Amino acid sequence: MSEMSSVNRKLIQALAETISKQVKHFNKTEVECLIRGFHYLVEQNISKNTAGGLDRGRFRSILHDMFGMTDYMIMDGGIVFRTFDKDNDGSVSVKEWIEGLSVFLRGTLEEKIKYCFQVYDLNGDNYISKEEMFQLLKNSLNRQPTEEDPDEGIKDLVEITLKKMDHDHDGRLSFADFEKAVREENLLLEGFGICLPDNTSIETYERHLFEEQWEH
Repeated sequence: MSEMSSVNRKLIQALAETISKQVKHFNKTEVECLIRGFHYLVEQNISKNTAGGLDRGRFRSILHDMFGMTDYMIMDGGIVFRTFDKDNDGSVSVKEWIEGLSVFLRGTLEEKIKYCFQVYDLNGDNYISKEEMFQLLKNSLNRQPTEEDPDEGIKDLVEITLKKMDHDHDGRLSFADFEKAVREENLLLEGFGICLPDNTSIETYERHLFEEQWEH
């Protein structure tokens, strides 16, 4: 048993060596912790068809439980899962998980802008259209029942947002539009829905992962 554990430890160290050279923001020791944590999460994955990765349902549960992310469209719609699952094979691998967490936990503003834009670009055409803004805002706003048509208020909000963010005035947001607007006003980063963990969740997760190192 101890020999097997030694082999596993060496495999993890070798994998950590490789991944730490390819992924920003984590050193080799931290990557080892992330790999161990990932294996712990995969062991609890009830799906048998993910080839050692996290399927969409398990991924959604983890982000909900660990980071308090609850936005229905962004989480249940699989949008964040899609940004992690870069090879689009229906499973988040250990490297994809660590790459995603590098942005989640320690990403620069530039990295977070790219990530959020990718999340909000629902159809992947490199623009956030009026229709996509409408869907995202309709989902993320908690509306109280009123006599007025709630969709009209959201349409008005989309127009206001376009006036503020659509710098080239083409009726949609390019990455350049989005980046410029967010750099001028950081609060616009998650303006179309919460898709990043808050600082408290990040601190708790890092403390649990890197300080306790999954000893329990």
